[in-house]
Amino acid sequence: MAIVDLYPTSLRLLGRPVLVVGGGTVAARRAKALLDAGAQVTLVAPVLSAPARELADAGLLTWAARGYISADMDGVWYAVAASNNFDVDALVASDAEASRIWCVNHSHAQESAAWTPAVATVEDVKVAVNAGGDPLRAVAIRNAIAAALESGDLPLRRYRKAAISPTPDHRGSVALVGGGPGAEDLITVRGRRLLAEADVVVADRLGPRGLLQTLGDDVKIIEVGKTPGHHPVPQTEINAILVREAQAGKRVVRLKGGDPYVLGRGGEEAIACRENGVDVEVVPGVTSAVSVPAAAGIPVTHRGLAKAFTMISGHEELENVPHGSDHTVILLMGVGTLNRSMPILEAAGRDKDCPVAIIENGYAKDQRVTIGTLGTIVALAQAGQVRNPAVVVVGDVVRVSPLAPQELATANYGTRETFSSLS
Repeated sequence: MAIVDLYPTSLRLLGRPVLVVGGGTVAARRAKALLDAGAQVTLVAPVLSAPARELADAGLLTWAARGYISADMDGVWYAVAASNNFDVDALVASDAEASRIWCVNHSHAQESAAWTPAVATVEDVKVAVNAGGDPLRAVAIRNAIAAALESGDLPLRRYRKAAISPTPDHRGSVALVGGGPGAEDLITVRGRRLLAEADVVVADRLGPRGLLQTLGDDVKIIEVGKTPGHHPVPQTEINAILVREAQAGKRVVRLKGGDPYVLGRGGEEAIACRENGVDVEVVPGVTSAVSVPAAAGIPVTHRGLAKAFTMISGHEELENVPHGSDHTVILLMGVGTLNRSMPILEAAGRDKDCPVAIIENGYAKDQRVTIGTLGTIVALAQAGQVRNPAVVVVGDVVRVSPLAPQELATANYGTRETFSSLS
């Protein structure tokens, strides 16, 4: 039966003398962890393994090159018996018990006065796991907890404000997080973790909106979403919000769709933060220019069809975009200007039969794909009432999509009917 009479605690060993008996790899690991905690380590062993010798040669600890003697226990606060010799470790543990010093006995875990847990460290959070004397089980659980903390599935956000603001002039920080095309599991691990730590989230209307529901009730969410032609919160005000909240000592996440630096005005926000002395971090996101076409089975480049692509806002001029259908054109926010952009691309040299796909609400449950050509896509979009958010793909790569009709997917460019593919 596993020992249950444990009282978990954390020891502050900075500057305190501790004893490690043994020169093997286990002793070296324990010594290294104690050194990381700031302890003054004495290592007693006649010979050292390579990891232990590295610590001794670096002058990080005091090495007594001999066997253990009871006098080694004098004045220490904590002891580790890891000599790999049952009798030696038993003597170390007995001496520690007599001196009322906590000791970990690696030769006899069930009789040990203290256990060394499996420890995960994520930022300033330490999680220690004991698992009934089963170290591999403890490590497996530790790794799972660490992964959940890193991914943001477990909260890392601070609640005791004194831990955030040790000095009166403390300032918070801003993270410009690219949330990807909208699916909650396409945000980066780093972005998800920062979101879990946030005190304030300044959110767009696009991106992984569902993640906002996972935040604590006391997390402040500021909506600044824009729609085409309607910007209820001007960019200058968004910049001011980021600076103001960070200067109040808050961890601020600017949650954006796609990537912060791809038509996201993240550069302006980063500059505003830096100009006002606010620490800012940029977390790249999966840009919708590449990921949303992929959701419809369309690669932006494909051997034999396209070697390059141009991504451009649907509001920009298109005359100078390479005109061959072997050069993919990706239009973001381009649905409202289809009746202007498609004729421009055709007039610039692309055949009217050049394939075009429009992907609405990429990765969402209501994702819809409409496929046509330069000559037909405007009418198809109007008939299907296509709306933003959507990504428009122009070029031969559309033929690769499993949603493309057979006549488009073949290399036969004979007469064919107008087509639309919806999903």
